[in-house]
Amino acid sequence: MGSPRWKVAAAVFLAAVGSLLPAGADEHDHTYTDKEEVVLWMNTVGPYHNRQETYKYFSLPFCAGSKKTISHYHETLGEALQGVELEFSGLDIKFKDEVLQTTYCEIDLDKAKRDAFVYAIKNHYWYQMYIDDLPIWGIVGEADENGEDHYLWTYKKLEIGFNGNRIVDVNLTSEGKVRLVPNTKIAMSYSVKWKKSDVKFEDRFDKYLDPSFFQHRIHWFSIFNSFMMVIFLVGLVSMILMRTLRKDYARYSKEEEMDDMDRDLGDEYGWKQVHGDVFRPSSHPLIFSSLIGSGCQIFSVSLIVIIVAMVEDLYTERGSMLSTAIFVYAATSPINGYFGGSLYAKQGGRRWIKQMFIGAFMIPAMVCGTAFFINFIAIYYHASRAIPFGTMVAVCCICFFVILPLNLVGTILGRNLSGQPNFPCRVNAVPRPIPEKKWFMEPAVIVCLGGILPFGSIFIEMYFIFTSFWAYKIYYVYGFMMLVLVILCIVTVCVTIVCTYFLLNAEDYRWQWTSFLSAASTAVYVYMYSFYYYFFKTKMYGLFQTSFYFGYMAVFSTALGIMCGAVGYMGTSAFVRKIYTNVKID
Repeated sequence: MGSPRWKVAAAVFLAAVGSLLPAGADEHDHTYTDKEEVVLWMNTVGPYHNRQETYKYFSLPFCAGSKKTISHYHETLGEALQGVELEFSGLDIKFKDEVLQTTYCEIDLDKAKRDAFVYAIKNHYWYQMYIDDLPIWGIVGEADENGEDHYLWTYKKLEIGFNGNRIVDVNLTSEGKVRLVPNTKIAMSYSVKWKKSDVKFEDRFDKYLDPSFFQHRIHWFSIFNSFMMVIFLVGLVSMILMRTLRKDYARYSKEEEMDDMDRDLGDEYGWKQVHGDVFRPSSHPLIFSSLIGSGCQIFSVSLIVIIVAMVEDLYTERGSMLSTAIFVYAATSPINGYFGGSLYAKQGGRRWIKQMFIGAFMIPAMVCGTAFFINFIAIYYHASRAIPFGTMVAVCCICFFVILPLNLVGTILGRNLSGQPNFPCRVNAVPRPIPEKKWFMEPAVIVCLGGILPFGSIFIEMYFIFTSFWAYKIYYVYGFMMLVLVILCIVTVCVTIVCTYFLLNAEDYRWQWTSFLSAASTAVYVYMYSFYYYFFKTKMYGLFQTSFYFGYMAVFSTALGIMCGAVGYMGTSAFVRKIYTNVKID
């Protein structure tokens, strides 16, 4: 009885994992023989200003060619999640076989079809096609100056470049402007011209890149500016802390030479006074350790994906970036379990199974919850972004059969290898009362101010990343992104160390959550910047696009905040352990 169930479960698991791996080509290996069929796929159509609001190409009343239909399946999970909906155009195209202008179908334009085309033209609808994985874009039509008459482009003029037996270039020219009049027939036509090209197959995507935008002097200047800020900040932190700590160590050494009466009469203050409470477990240790574990995993995923993107041109394959990110996230689940489980054990937590579940599903639940909400709107709009049920099942299988078991392995290793609370100072049985301090030394103020400098080091790069995702640019300068990630981590650690030092000097030992939240507050500034970008840098409109934008920007900002918080806490934890190790405690 159990055997068939296991076979079904294994098949679903293998399908889910297999769908993550990027496919090498479409239906072929990108090589052709003379007169071999070349497939023109119609992908999606949608408003130009709303990049993510896309619909199936044939949701508009276009007609297809007479050639037999070829079905297309989602090759990767990334394709399905990004709303790629390839449908066969029905056009007869053969390798190196030129086609003169030929009518391939006629549209019987009744009033309903005309209204659909007029609505599309008024909203600047464009469509996307693929030939041999090369994207092509075209405009549905245009209106006259008065906006009274509307015209449809009816003639697709394709010019395909080839190098040997490979396609290296595709261009589309739209011609044949026809006025939309109800109860008429509109003939749709196409032509194909082949030309020899010197472009290498490996370089065929270079025409889609925009070096003048991404390698602009402002981009270089922002990196240089951030780098100089890092040098200044690291130098300042080192100088302040080393000078201050040296004075602190000297004062504490002098106090040790005093007799008991002098020490009692002396003015005791500073971070040494809280040595019995500084390693006290944080409040809500289960949530805290889960956040730290998730942040470490997000940092690992970011680092690995950026390195892979620097080595491999992931932008050349549909959905490959998203597929790679999901695959790496699933594979790095032991990192989450290790750091979250070990921290929870050090803080004396006993409900480690609950902590493991929360740590494993915190990020997936946030992403899937947002996607589920937006999916309802996509279904209402009949948009191609609506996630198919099979894809949802695949994502659930990855969560339960890949992420959870790997997280369990990491948790067990973390608890056993580094779960012992080996703090340099003993923790007092009774918590020390926290004295009153200046308003600007309160944890809430430190948290609000802590994210300003980290955000300042990345906000120019945020503009380029936002533009590539929400507009029509292909992001390819992952070397810049790697530098920005390194700069962000250094600035975050420096800022949280300074904040923690001032907090401890005010004899406030609640540094764990303060260090995490002061670094994580970077996310609040990034999300605030996303509002500015939406209203002043884009022309997006409509419920679907707006909810998609702010929903996924909230996910991005939250993930960035958790990562920064974990990085800040790990750096601060090493600093706190170091300074209390070097002080002799009675």
